[in-house]
Amino acid sequence: MVQLTLPKNSQMHEGKTWNAPKETGNWREFRIYRWSPDDDENPRIDTYHVNLDECGPMVLDALIKIKNEIDPTLTFRRSCREGICGSCAMNIGGTNTLACTLGMDEIKGRIAIYPLPHMEVVKDLVPDMTNFYAQLRSIEPWLQTESSEPQKEWKQSHEDREKLDGLYECILCACCSTACPSYWWNSDRYLGPAVLLQAYRWVVDSRDEATGERLDNLEDPFRLYRCHTILNCSKACPKGLNPAKAIAELKKKMVERRV
Repeated sequence: MVQLTLPKNSQMHEGKTWNAPKETGNWREFRIYRWSPDDDENPRIDTYHVNLDECGPMVLDALIKIKNEIDPTLTFRRSCREGICGSCAMNIGGTNTLACTLGMDEIKGRIAIYPLPHMEVVKDLVPDMTNFYAQLRSIEPWLQTESSEPQKEWKQSHEDREKLDGLYECILCACCSTACPSYWWNSDRYLGPAVLLQAYRWVVDSRDEATGERLDNLEDPFRLYRCHTILNCSKACPKGLNPAKAIAELKKKMVERRV
């Protein structure tokens, strides 16, 4: 009989309970993933209780209150608190989203919070984005031209500018990529929805003059074509973008240039 051994420290244990209610109030329970590289212990799930009468309405408000007043060892990323920077992307209630734009009233019962799935964890709710950013650099996400630089600005028609709508708004939070099964199993070679949406943003930009080179860079069985149109990416995007459509448009351009 084949015996399978789980990786070391892969099983989660029940952790501590913090700030259990001692008085009446509008309390909410949070179940938060905890893991530290500084010890040799398995991941655990700690339980925290927060009085919402003394807290802001967003999940990020609760996390900040927990860190400031209950458990200063809790680690997570955050910055703008306005859904612009993408720093506080995490899995909340089973969905990849931004903690700063998700209201606690949108979740029923206790709130479970984990780091983005299928990424290495730096600590607690902080995923390792090294590979994600390396893939972004690989598509060279900046304007590339051979024409002489204009004296004022690169002009663009209204029609060409509208082609960038639904693309430039991406904040690189990685919610879509970490919701994609193809990216889970092939993140070493498949670029993933977020990076491919960024790639299409530059391919479709009328001011860019490196379209051929950009498409050549994507011509690979894995980098682009590992997408199986599962559509988890479009469902997960907290900005309401459609990475699946961008990927489909890239594939269409690949076909068009062969005709």
